[in-house]
Amino acid sequence: MAPTIVNAMTVDVEDYFQVSAFEDTVTPEDWKSFPQRVESNVDWILNTFDTHGVKATFFTLGWIAERYPSMVKRIVSAGHELASHGWSHVRVVNQCPKSFRDDVNRTKQVLEDLSAGPVYGYRAASYSINESNLWAHDVLADAGYTYSSSIAPIKRDLYGIPDAPRFRYSVSDGRLAEIPITTIPIAGRNLNCGGGGWFRLFPYSFSRWSLNRVNEAEKQPGLFYFHPWEIDPDQPRVDGISRKAKFRHYLNLDQMQHRLCKLLVDFKWSRMDEVFFSQAERNSWL
Repeated sequence: MAPTIVNAMTVDVEDYFQVSAFEDTVTPEDWKSFPQRVESNVDWILNTFDTHGVKATFFTLGWIAERYPSMVKRIVSAGHELASHGWSHVRVVNQCPKSFRDDVNRTKQVLEDLSAGPVYGYRAASYSINESNLWAHDVLADAGYTYSSSIAPIKRDLYGIPDAPRFRYSVSDGRLAEIPITTIPIAGRNLNCGGGGWFRLFPYSFSRWSLNRVNEAEKQPGLFYFHPWEIDPDQPRVDGISRKAKFRHYLNLDQMQHRLCKLLVDFKWSRMDEVFFSQAERNSWL
């Protein structure tokens, strides 16, 4: 029987040299010196989504949107949701409330100007809202965002709140919804089964089993994410990065396109705003 629960497909629109794992080696001042590949990768994603009849949410860096306005417009014209990934992939743990407020306001304004429509969603760089900076939820609500997808309920070296709720919950006195990346509890701990490097690390069968379990046993929609650079095995290699960063970034890039296409066939997918919010809730945003 075909699955009946619709899951949320999301893309974090950033280029290969902008990832947090490279931040000690590659600075924003260096970015212009790297060959930029995000537009061609996003076009492959748009074509693949169109082939499979999938709508998604694209969490987009303001830095990218400002340089590729026509790409942003193609995302929106194809029926996808445009959302904010912050301006230049600075983790929230490295920002103060004022700099974070300026960042999320600036990004929201640019994205709304390009799309000629409202932007409701935000995702922090590297899921970097944690127990030390929950004030970020209030800043997002004040800025007019309706939901955040910025917490991973796992234990990780760079991010995570292991005991956070695994599914949508309210923050900022009910003014904002937080929608964590999908995890599955195994042997007393949560494992990420919602994409990114974990999707490339584990066999595809694990991802399919985990998402089926979330859908069928817990009756919850899953939330999946990936990056445009993950479908690009021919991207230039960045020198001077640690062995750990090299392993995490380059692992199984050559398998990603095939695995992603299988995922699009095996499950039903849509945008975050349509998966996690009722029509009545969406009407109240207007």
